[in-house]
Amino acid sequence: MKYYIIAGEASGDLHAANLMKALKKTDPQAEFRFWGGDLMEREGGTPVKHYRDLAFMGFAEVIMNLGTILKNISFCKEDIKKWDPHVIIFVDYPGFNLRIAKWARKEGYKTHFYISPQIWAWKENRIKDIQRDIDEMYVILPFEKDFYEQKHNFKVNFVGHPLIDEIAERPPADVNKVKVECDLDNRPVIALLPGSRKQEISKMLEIMLSVTQDFKDYQFVIAGAPSQEEAFYRRFIKKSNVHLVMNRTYDLLEISTAALVTSGTATLETALLKVPEVVCYKGNFISYQIAKRVINLEYISLVNLIMQREVVKELIQSDFDRQNLKKELLKILDQENRKKIFSDYYELEKKLGGKGASEKTAQLIYQKISAS
Repeated sequence: MKYYIIAGEASGDLHAANLMKALKKTDPQAEFRFWGGDLMEREGGTPVKHYRDLAFMGFAEVIMNLGTILKNISFCKEDIKKWDPHVIIFVDYPGFNLRIAKWARKEGYKTHFYISPQIWAWKENRIKDIQRDIDEMYVILPFEKDFYEQKHNFKVNFVGHPLIDEIAERPPADVNKVKVECDLDNRPVIALLPGSRKQEISKMLEIMLSVTQDFKDYQFVIAGAPSQEEAFYRRFIKKSNVHLVMNRTYDLLEISTAALVTSGTATLETALLKVPEVVCYKGNFISYQIAKRVINLEYISLVNLIMQREVVKELIQSDFDRQNLKKELLKILDQENRKKIFSDYYELEKKLGGKGASEKTAQLIYQKISAS
């Protein structure tokens, strides 16, 4: 069967690539055409657009790039029509994907959504669009099933979190190889995960790096995102105890004692790899002021949202400064505090369910499309 997949961010590229791998096992005749990234491309099929050309962060940025976004939407519709897939699989990225889904449903295409938009955080009125335009929804967070089924009477499939598999199945990092590649010495490592978009990386790294001179017994390593060129990071690593590793975030986390992490999927990845972390976020001032008024959540990190309490410290906007970052980093380096963090991380993993999210989703998609 022909699967048209749309993922608009780095995390979507990862999850969609694993889903493609599982679909090939379930459906040996599977053909793919997709919007995504390098990981999806490795699984085969035909790439249409890379997510680096789609990612606009924040309200103000979206408005400034509205013309480009509208052109992409129009082009996507034309491309789907030409290829005529058996099913369209949307992977998160709701602003774009729900607009395509509305059109696709009218055109008679099967619409499956893998990894729910976070409508439980904001834009809950999108439930009407989902109920109208989405044939099947696959959710990966335990509280999402209750949200959809009990609150909105919309049946969904809870498949577990794909990161469980991604982390469990990967080979252990070659510690010595990573150290040589990064030119590291024997001091403990603190990982810096500043995000995947240029504008957020610039904002986050400036403050993350402000504490490096306060922790001279440690060495800091920036996790370079696959969507960026190595040259982009060079201006940030002028200090003697700052290093860079490209496209090796999991390997870096495996050798790290602690991490400073931009909010997003990376906060959950860091927790599942059992690295104590401080969650950081600082966005465009206008975008943040708007978001603060429309998002109704007590926490911004997936770790705290899933656990429904503070497991990891969140430094947001004006709280994200050198003084607070230094204080919180000292806390997660303290051995007694680390014991409690590790205990919470193991509880988190249990809440996320077992292995096999990608395989469960692939089998459900294939069964439902075959039966229709």
